[in-house]
Amino acid sequence: MKRSEHDCVGALMVRNGLVLLGRRRDDCDWLAGAWDVFGGHIEPGESEPEALRRELGEELGIAPIQVQRLETISGDVPEPWRLHLYVVTEWQGTPCNLAPEEHAELRWCTLAEARQRLGAAHHDFPRLLAMALAPAG
Repeated sequence: MKRSEHDCVGALMVRNGLVLLGRRRDDCDWLAGAWDVFGGHIEPGESEPEALRRELGEELGIAPIQVQRLETISGDVPEPWRLHLYVVTEWQGTPCNLAPEEHAELRWCTLAEARQRLGAAHHDFPRLLAMALAPAG
């Protein structure tokens, strides 16, 4: 019997060589106190891009414009999950914390800072962050 997986989308929000991360509140049910990318669960009937637009609107108050699908990563802790990662390099609006019940803080991070904060979450994050923050061209 196949276990149920949490299907999620996540955005590596990139601007000026930095990536925007959020630190989850210490009292969150999911990944309490951990640094994370922005995004969330895909609702039934929703496509990945639709879920990404909805989540970024709900969490940051922005509308993604320039979006590139990066890769899907998966894990089993605390429950089986799949995260479909996107790089977002252009958006409408200014990112702000519209979900204070979920995120304690937002921070623009260098590649080294982002690798330190996300490296323990999944072994592919350091490589994917380097891909997302690589200079265009």
